[in-house]
Amino acid sequence: MFKALGDPVRLRLFSKVASHPDREACVCDIADVGVSQPTVSHHLRKLREAGLLLSERRGTWVYYRVAPAVLAALSGFLTARD
Repeated sequence: MFKALGDPVRLRLFSKVASHPDREACVCDIADVGVSQPTVSHHLRKLREAGLLLSERRGTWVYYRVAPAVLAALSGFLTARD
């Protein structure tokens, strides 16, 4: 997970999806991260392959959502341990 989020563009894309209502966003709403559309698609594919995002095509657009339990898993890794 952390390797996939190690890229600044992927981190921005993941953050945009995670901050949307219901942790779901249309690619048209999150593609403004300063890189070309093919590059956005590449990074979203990498996030899907890492199990961080799920995708669903609805008509012309693809909607991305945070995979269940991902935020809890990331939080668990980052929580201070005694």
